[in-house]
Amino acid sequence: MRHTPASPGGDNRLAAMMRAVAAGLALVPALAAAQSESNARVAEPLWEVGAVGFGLSQQAWPGSSESVRRAIAVPYVLYRGPLLRIDRGTAGLRAIKTEAFELDVGFSGALGSRVGETEERRGMPELGTLVEFGPRGRWNLGAAPGGGQWRFQLPLRGVFDVNHRFSSRGLALEPEIQWIHPNLAGWNVVFSGSTLIGDRQLAGTFYDVKPEFATALRPAYDAQSGVIASRLRLTASQRLSRDWRVFGFGRLDTVAGAANADSPLASRTTGFSVGVGIQWTWIRSDRSASD
Repeated sequence: MRHTPASPGGDNRLAAMMRAVAAGLALVPALAAAQSESNARVAEPLWEVGAVGFGLSQQAWPGSSESVRRAIAVPYVLYRGPLLRIDRGTAGLRAIKTEAFELDVGFSGALGSRVGETEERRGMPELGTLVEFGPRGRWNLGAAPGGGQWRFQLPLRGVFDVNHRFSSRGLALEPEIQWIHPNLAGWNVVFSGSTLIGDRQLAGTFYDVKPEFATALRPAYDAQSGVIASRLRLTASQRLSRDWRVFGFGRLDTVAGAANADSPLASRTTGFSVGVGIQWTWIRSDRSASD
């Protein structure tokens, strides 16, 4: 039987839709962390539907001297069942939930760059929009200074390229320690530090320079697995009313001491990413989530 390929127009529309979703996922960790402790004060509905709009400026990749910027609005659907969870930063089955430990499936994303958008990769294949998901363990570690709480999380995620039919781009491990305050001057605030560790394939996605793409200013380079970047992140959100919430985040990435800090594509030691947005809930369940 002969295979009939999908129409280019259909592929383009699907790719555009998935890039929009992945761009939304790029801000999910900020929104998820900033809202994660609000349950202690207000019972969350079992499900809700709404929309979120945001602007984001993100370092093109760890070590890049350039940034990519997007402004986008996307719908969202959340469901907070005792086992099945489609929540901020969580999708799939929650295998374990106790006061001290939780095991679930987490997800994230990172913006890709358009052809010609970054000078450093000119003539090379551009980075696609990346989505990440996989198992995540979270440990509640108790009281922290300033009235906050300590939490440690350990996600292991597969990384996939939306622009290339979800082809694999490797594995990422990112241990993270968080200081969480559910009501700091009316804001849900999270300050965290993490280390992003990647396998050889993921490191190569960011830092490989194959001989055919080498130039006098960009010599050939073979990336190696290990630490990709160290990160500090501040996220915050505030509920304006029952249906409206504002949120934002700032993140500092550094490749100092990283495995591929000498790659020609790691030209800046420290870079910043920032994002701000607003969330609107259209409809919600009258029934509260079990926890």
